[in-house]
Amino acid sequence: MVERELLPEVGDVGAPRRTRILAMARHHARHRPFYRAMLTGSCAFPMTRALNRLFGSLITMEGLREVFGDLDEATAQDLAALITGGSGTIVHDWLIDADDPLDPEELADRLLRLSAVLTRGHTTSLAPTPGGHPR
Repeated sequence: MVERELLPEVGDVGAPRRTRILAMARHHARHRPFYRAMLTGSCAFPMTRALNRLFGSLITMEGLREVFGDLDEATAQDLAALITGGSGTIVHDWLIDADDPLDPEELADRLLRLSAVLTRGHTTSLAPTPGGHPR
């Protein structure tokens, strides 16, 4: 269900990053009861792995190398796992602990701020747009 429902919403790599992240946050907010149950029950481990695989599929090795330079394959994969796992933890905590109603805009902004910090000094392609949001 996760890949079938979520990938079409966030899988358009041509869409601006904020659009994709906001689509992901809105999806999770709409289905909060499902994700809360899946992430706190006996199936939490396989669900977390499925979400990490899905989010990880949106990170390309070329994109990492564009931002961080010439990375060997193992380092690029480890960096993708680090980014995916950390982002997943933030989404997980937001789904479980945030007050109702969930604010997808706030989550998207949090994740984009972290992305900007991680890539600061590495690239200008993630610079804020005229509206103030990173691309």
